[in-house]
Amino acid sequence: MTRPKFRDSAPQPDWWFHKVTAILADMDHPTDTWSHCLEHAALSDIGLRRANNQDSYCVALAGDQGDFERRGHLLIVADGMGAHAAGELASKIAADVVSLTYRKLLDQSPPEAVLSAVLEANRQIHTRGQASPDFRGMGTTTTALLLLPAGALVAHVGDSRAYRLRGSRIEQLTFDHSLVWEMQASGHSPEAEAAGYISKNIITRSLGPSPTVQVDLEGPFQVQAGDTFLLCSDGLSNQVKDDEIGMVLGCLPPAEAAQTLIDLACLRGGPDNITAVVARVLGPQVAQAGGSDQPASSVAANVRPIHPLVWTLLGAASLAAVGLLMLEHPAMALISLLVAVGAGAAALQQRYGGGRKSELDRRRFGRGPYVQCDAAPNSDLLARLAEIVRQLRDASMSENWAVDWARFDGLLAQSTAAARSGDLAAAARANLRAISSIMAHLRKQRPAGSDSGVFTF
Repeated sequence: MTRPKFRDSAPQPDWWFHKVTAILADMDHPTDTWSHCLEHAALSDIGLRRANNQDSYCVALAGDQGDFERRGHLLIVADGMGAHAAGELASKIAADVVSLTYRKLLDQSPPEAVLSAVLEANRQIHTRGQASPDFRGMGTTTTALLLLPAGALVAHVGDSRAYRLRGSRIEQLTFDHSLVWEMQASGHSPEAEAAGYISKNIITRSLGPSPTVQVDLEGPFQVQAGDTFLLCSDGLSNQVKDDEIGMVLGCLPPAEAAQTLIDLACLRGGPDNITAVVARVLGPQVAQAGGSDQPASSVAANVRPIHPLVWTLLGAASLAAVGLLMLEHPAMALISLLVAVGAGAAALQQRYGGGRKSELDRRRFGRGPYVQCDAAPNSDLLARLAEIVRQLRDASMSENWAVDWARFDGLLAQSTAAARSGDLAAAARANLRAISSIMAHLRKQRPAGSDSGVFTF
């Protein structure tokens, strides 16, 4: 895998820094290996009402074609919770441990490995929480997306979400582990009057508080060229509707989409930290290196790592056979030699034979997608954008914000012309860029060293 991109959300003790640095030291690869077939972006924002950012994310792309065939690409979002710096630490441990552990467990299939990795993250967060009163009870959501040759697989705990946009249809691939969703799933949906009193933020599962946790696996979902995936914390999904999320993903490239989604969440109050990881599949995942688009050979792609115990048994049996022959125990030497031959055959089978597929490899996990809706730009969505643009313009003028009005007015003119011609997608795109043009100027006016916004609406 390429060196994972982590959001550096929390100060870590020296032992953690050196451990991660040592493991990642050999993981750098050219950044353009996948740029022709996968476009991605990841952003995290503190929001407008929080003192610190408890979200973390990780993007770990395969290092080459063989690595993709075995392990795929991995994207993670984690939303921490806890007093002081506990939430920051919990989410950072989750992002780091899931990525690093998944990469190390080469003797397990991808579903087994990602499940083991999330459980290991839970163990480490829980152990760390029990060791210090300041961190006791800390926890984090974790949503990990694997883009594999067999499709997209999600490992999930909590209420951070994974979405897929295909065409104009957006699908929520994960089930929210929240009180509201659990009540609805059990058939005990609250009455309309009472529903408003149940907080969306009450989650029923997270990594860390308990020594064990149930991890949901969803998929694998088919992946097609043009599919766009989003991982996000609830700071985004609680403020921006699904059809709006889908519209943004469909109208803008990943980098712009991630920033625009964060801008929309901030414009609606930004009460929580906001994280968005966006990946758009441009075509078949074929690594590009040295100017060639040719994939690695099928033999290399199917080579599997050999478990260290196999090498240990092979070496021990061979040494025993030689020693017994020298001591004139031919019968025992023959037995040891047969053991060595068997270990060697097992090594070859494990490395090149592909082995027996585990039960997890053969299964279709979960019941997702859980929510679907049409996200094609329409008159209702354009009206919502127009109202946001109007409010932003009024606030900008009344507060004398330093805005590039020439660019802003030019984008509004583009939107109007596109709407008149019936190109609603182009109209929405211009409106979204007009919104972000003002928000970009406001971000520049934040106090130095501060993640807080200056917005008052």
